[in-house]
Amino acid sequence: MGLINLLIKDPLAFVILSVLLLYSVIFHELAHGWVAFKMGDPTAQRLGRLTLNPIKHLDVIGTLMLLIIGFGWAKPVPINLGNIPGDKRRKALILVSAAGITANIICAFTALLLLRLISLEHSGMLEQVLFLLARINIILAAFNLIPIPPLDGSKILMGFAPESIRKVLDQIEPFGFFIVIGLLYLGFLNPVIDLFQRGILAIISVFLP
Repeated sequence: MGLINLLIKDPLAFVILSVLLLYSVIFHELAHGWVAFKMGDPTAQRLGRLTLNPIKHLDVIGTLMLLIIGFGWAKPVPINLGNIPGDKRRKALILVSAAGITANIICAFTALLLLRLISLEHSGMLEQVLFLLARINIILAAFNLIPIPPLDGSKILMGFAPESIRKVLDQIEPFGFFIVIGLLYLGFLNPVIDLFQRGILAIISVFLP
């Protein structure tokens, strides 16, 4: 069931899911800022972005996209790697970039775990909310793993790649949005999403056979 169908069939479930999804994108950005802060960059803290207050994070267009089509974003948390010692910057780039993806995976894992725990009770609305919450967080994580600027995956790649690859990524950044849209339209993200979901479910099955 999609978000629009959920709104029509069960407005209360839509409201609950909307709040959870909004905090999913907030957790994504908050994770970036928190890891950067722990590694020595206080930029996000100084600007009041290390908070769960949604007003500090939500982007109007990104929020509408999230609630209409199930894919959206929050305002990027400002990061200044120049505040981090030079010998730690490459590591910081990798960890800070991976933090948002990790936050979405944790949200998806939690939702699927709860879904597994209540699956025998067939609780209707709650099952729908948890399933969509997990699915959309998996989509967000998989999307951000694409190694095309300005997505997090490209920054993780930059942290590992030699200078020549980093220059190529910098050159394609102005076209990154269009490349990503093309990949989404052609369905190249679907196998990654399915792989994520199977992997999370496999981990849960170890604890809840």
